[in-house]
Amino acid sequence: MDTNHRKIFARADLCTGCRACEIACAVAHSQAGTLAGALFEDPPPRSRIRVEYAPGVKLPLNCRHCAEPDCLFACKAGAVSKDPQTGQVAVDLRQCVGCWMCVMVCPFGTVTADLDRGKANKCDLCAGRASGPACVEACPTKALEYR
Repeated sequence: MDTNHRKIFARADLCTGCRACEIACAVAHSQAGTLAGALFEDPPPRSRIRVEYAPGVKLPLNCRHCAEPDCLFACKAGAVSKDPQTGQVAVDLRQCVGCWMCVMVCPFGTVTADLDRGKANKCDLCAGRASGPACVEACPTKALEYR
């Protein structure tokens, strides 16, 4: 892994399953930017991270920003790109046609279909947010690290 490319790493041993990461992500991507405001948005903002539960394990899942992203190669609309400087894999919602090819090929299941908007939904590492990813900041047990 290129050390210049920061990613979010999850530690299942520290995750309590509180889902604060999901709420923080949805609020960070809302128009209002506040929990109170986000609750009244239509369509509602969607989280780009989700906590999966299995017996004895809770694990936050988000985009891995792969070195060779299947979603990038599958997108025939050219909506998915990879920044060579940061390694961030992003979806340009203006170009996304909602064909869901990226959703189907993601081996981690972290690119999802936002049916309300007809667009792909995936982690953008809270690009442009000065304090970094909202999910990392919100995690009370530090189960998420941005490094």
